[in-house]
Amino acid sequence: MGGTGRAHGSQWLGNQRAVKGLALLALMVAPLAHGLSDEAKEFMAVSKQLESVQCEKRKLRREITLAEVEKKDTRELRKRFAALDREPKTARLEKRLAELQPRLSKSRDAEDLHAIDRQRVEMFYRCE
Repeated sequence: MGGTGRAHGSQWLGNQRAVKGLALLALMVAPLAHGLSDEAKEFMAVSKQLESVQCEKRKLRREITLAEVEKKDTRELRKRFAALDREPKTARLEKRLAELQPRLSKSRDAEDLHAIDRQRVEMFYRCE
């Protein structure tokens, strides 16, 4: 009977460590989000909304390039790519990103660009 108490105790200790780890992670991430400018926060939010479309475009660009190298027909791939650009919501969000980008490139807060770059890298690897 004594063995089950230890197992339960070690499980509780493991859970407690996990909670402390999550709390520490939250404390590390929270200042980064709060330290960003409003424009950087908006840019990152819009980018997150566009993640699936940007991923699909990246894949289509790759397929088009490979098809061109292999001297294959790319019309269907280009139609699919153009259809993504014609979606009103996508076009509106991409226009907003284009408006924010010049302002962010002039940002005095280096953390803005660092956070955006980090998000882009994470999105890139999720797309693969």
